[in-house]
Amino acid sequence: MMERLVGTVSRGVRAPIIRQGDDLASIVVDSVLAAADSEGFALKDRDVVAVTEAVVARAQGNYASIDQIAKDVHRKFGDDTVGILFPILSRNRFAICLKGIARGCRKIVLMLSYPSDEVGNHLIDEEEMDEKGVNPWTDVLTEEKYRELFGYQKHVFTGVDYVDYYKQLIREAGAEVEIIFANHPKAILNYTGSVLTCDIHSRFRTKNTLLKNGAKKVYTLDEIMTESVDGSGYNDKYGLLGSNKATEETVKLFPIHCQEMVDRIQKGLVEKTGRQIEVMIYGDGAFKDPIGKIWELADPVVSPAYTKGLEGTPNEVKLKYLADNDFRELSGDALKEAISDYIREKDERAASLVGTMVTQGTTPRRLTDLIGSLCDLTSGSGDKGTPIVLVQGYFDNYTK
Repeated sequence: MMERLVGTVSRGVRAPIIRQGDDLASIVVDSVLAAADSEGFALKDRDVVAVTEAVVARAQGNYASIDQIAKDVHRKFGDDTVGILFPILSRNRFAICLKGIARGCRKIVLMLSYPSDEVGNHLIDEEEMDEKGVNPWTDVLTEEKYRELFGYQKHVFTGVDYVDYYKQLIREAGAEVEIIFANHPKAILNYTGSVLTCDIHSRFRTKNTLLKNGAKKVYTLDEIMTESVDGSGYNDKYGLLGSNKATEETVKLFPIHCQEMVDRIQKGLVEKTGRQIEVMIYGDGAFKDPIGKIWELADPVVSPAYTKGLEGTPNEVKLKYLADNDFRELSGDALKEAISDYIREKDERAASLVGTMVTQGTTPRRLTDLIGSLCDLTSGSGDKGTPIVLVQGYFDNYTK
């Protein structure tokens, strides 16, 4: 038998434009089978079919208007002055939510982290911040002081001055606004005891810090739009987290009932192929751009749902470590066979290798975070038209 010379393959799979009410599970199954037929490849056990969260939410019709967001915010805060804490700087991700939040408030104190937001969008150049003697751990800047020190800064990619952009959005929504810059959550409590904290991955710590320091009322973004408001969509687990702009007046929320969706897709694939194919829903990948310094993960999780075979983390050994250490005296076929035997023995033992020298340099991240990042890069964020990704050979190793 000829040795297989290809490892992991990631393919973007074209699908029809998904609309509300579509039977997405059937569309995914049919699209994957049609792609396999047209390209002449076979589906195998432990292949992974991944579906972007955007089309899941779209098929579900999981949308909310900014008026519905405003109603939920006003129901929670009334006429309080509301501190909006640590929002990310994004027209797609947060600006549309801010419109709705501001429409539900009388006055907002907008507190921005600096030199960048949580996902790496910079308001201030770090070198310039150091030159001006600003200490981001302790200094609270007013908008006036920020302008005096740093002037009008435009985002490197979007060309938007987010300070001015968010200020105008809030005013146009009918609320008063004051802007400050600080990195410790309790700085907001000098202005108001009612806070909506808008950070993503640090939200639990931020909320606890505020409550321990005397805040009267604290909500996180995942506590807004957790149930339907006047017939809107909702997300009982993540609220507004993971939402995207749909139109000037609506947001598409993170999808709901995701486990049911992946289980249905897996069942359909098993019925039609006889193969045990894993399925996941993915959003943003978990990786950072080295030039723009932007961390991609604006969603609360990479994968909101996946089938059981995708649980856990890789249990891999570093081939170059084995080649340079355990088997440094070997070469050619003898080296190949020794390493293959080592891997086969490792797989048969199925024991965790965590903490052993032979794993150093391998990636101790969850499988769904790794595969979801691969899928996000494969499908892209533009016009590739491949909301489904088929990953093959991911669980193979040197011996397969």
